[in-house]
Amino acid sequence: MDTQLTTTTPTPLQAYDNTFVPTLFTGAGDNASYRFIEYFTARIRNPNTRQAYFRAVNRFSQWCALRNLELAKLNPVVIAGYIEALGEELGVTSVKQHLSAIRMLFDYLVTGHIVPFNPAQAVQAPRYSATEGKTPILSAPETRQLLDAIDITNVWGLRNRALIGVLVFSCARVSAVVGMKLEDYFAEGKEWKLRLHEKRGKLHVVPAHHQVIAYLDAYIAAAGLQGAPKKPLFRGFTRGRVLTAEAMSRHAAVQMVKRYARQTGLPESICCHTFRGTGITIALENGSTLEEAQRLANHSDIRTTMLYDRRDKTVKRGVVERIVI
Repeated sequence: MDTQLTTTTPTPLQAYDNTFVPTLFTGAGDNASYRFIEYFTARIRNPNTRQAYFRAVNRFSQWCALRNLELAKLNPVVIAGYIEALGEELGVTSVKQHLSAIRMLFDYLVTGHIVPFNPAQAVQAPRYSATEGKTPILSAPETRQLLDAIDITNVWGLRNRALIGVLVFSCARVSAVVGMKLEDYFAEGKEWKLRLHEKRGKLHVVPAHHQVIAYLDAYIAAAGLQGAPKKPLFRGFTRGRVLTAEAMSRHAAVQMVKRYARQTGLPESICCHTFRGTGITIALENGSTLEEAQRLANHSDIRTTMLYDRRDKTVKRGVVERIVI
């Protein structure tokens, strides 16, 4: 069964009725409310970013309401106080994201002449330095164990195996994978490739691993997807296990991965992003360079790729003994 995630985050059309506009902005008048709506509908195109930023701004609005703070009275000291308080409840990366959401919204309010200046601009974000990401990853044997545990005597099992296969062998983000259409798995000469529509509109094409080709071909044949190039590749299923015409949701993909983790005795902390780090690390362990891994993951900065590198970084005795004096 595939379940859909429900949130209180507005869709672009829902936001027009002002129901979802926080009181901090409705209290500042119609122009402020409209500018808020315009920012979240026209300015932010990525639904995941919209959801995260809306939650951040809504939380800030509630904090201001409890202190009877109005939009026109906000200043850097108030914003700094909020960020300080937020740091007692959330991690550094979450606090940085919340400040970014507030700062970018106020930039938009300034250009719309709603407020004279951005009170969040001068506020320093908490410092964060990491050499390794926190997303749990799997070893090659653990990944094989999970893939082999999937029951492929039915269509949804074939779909699940194919989806996890694309995640791990192409190091793709789950939103790009569940957003694929049938035409995004295509032949170019004698080589099969995957076309991934990444965040910020980036298009990323990677060769399909030979195991992914086998997984996808088996799923497409069993599901009867041939002849529908514009339709979603990874479809959802009803409660009665009937294939739908709708794309599988990110939430359903995460829940599916966690079900298999429980069944195979793997940590339930793993998620779809686990396979991105897993694929990058295994590629590096088998001789790929960081630059090659960067291109595979479609990272603009190699330092981001390095966060996914979970190879053993302890100093070995052999290295120390090479210092001959």
